[in-house]
Amino acid sequence: MCDPRGAMKIAVLALQGAFREHIAMFRRCGCDAVEARLPGDLADIAGLVIPGGESTTIAKLIDRYSLAEPLLDLARGGVPIFGTCAGTILLSRNRNGCGEAFLELIDITVTRNAYGRQIDSHEADITLTFSPEVPYNALFIRAPVIDETGDGVVVLARHLDKPVFVRQRGILAATFHPELTDDDRVHRYFLEMIEGKNR
Repeated sequence: MCDPRGAMKIAVLALQGAFREHIAMFRRCGCDAVEARLPGDLADIAGLVIPGGESTTIAKLIDRYSLAEPLLDLARGGVPIFGTCAGTILLSRNRNGCGEAFLELIDITVTRNAYGRQIDSHEADITLTFSPEVPYNALFIRAPVIDETGDGVVVLARHLDKPVFVRQRGILAATFHPELTDDDRVHRYFLEMIEGKNR
């Protein structure tokens, strides 16, 4: 997948949430994965992940460390960005009952904590459109729900008739936590996006 020397550098926003698990998964795929906390950490990266965590806290820290404009510059420059759970909320264009939109990089409408409280977190087998032969065991932890998708948004997986994994050009978003499983298909899909293999 990646250059054996680890030439593909993936940054994971490391302000709060499950960033270490994403880094471990990308390194398992053979990539150079690094923590990003300041604008300078975003130099020379092939892709960026905004992990799950607490979306309000991550948004405040993005503002505190002046990261919003550098993140938008990455997207404008064609660098693929992948948001999981809270990251999906931050990337969304519209948010039902959970404050104003933040980065607005993917045309979806989300509802925060839509499945319920922490106790209502669950796992479920879903089908990935690009790898349908084997079910993917997805972990939903205080997960948002994608209520609507705009034109140009491709649905890559559903759960309970709702999109849970979507893509719009170079932006990828999942409402579950792929970094907390042993299945690396979702991370490999993102790497293939970067390599231009699944346009």
